[in-house]
Amino acid sequence: MKMPRNQKRYCPKCKTHTLQEVERIKKKRASEHKWGQRRFRKVTAGYGGFPRPKPEGREKPTKRINIRYKCKTCGKMQQPASFRAKKFELVEK
Repeated sequence: MKMPRNQKRYCPKCKTHTLQEVERIKKKRASEHKWGQRRFRKVTAGYGGFPRPKPEGREKPTKRINIRYKCKTCGKMQQPASFRAKKFELVEK
C-alpha cells in the first residue's frame, strides 16, 4: 500500500482541513503495570504452567500498520486506529 507523505485532513484543534504530515510509528512496549499483565504474571508464577494454550501455526500474513498525522499549522497529532497491510510505503506526491 502506498500512502502520500502529506495529506489534507480534518484537524480537530484547528476545526478545519489542513495539510498534515503522515508518519509511521512503532508500537510502544506494553506497560507491566496494566491489570491484564499483572494477572498474567500472577497466574504463570510458581508451578501452575501456562494459563492458556500456546498459539499454533505460523505468523499472520499481514502486519498492523500504525500511523500518526501531524498538523502543519498547529502541530497537534492524531493517531487513528491501526490497519493491516502486507506492504506499506510513504511516497512523495
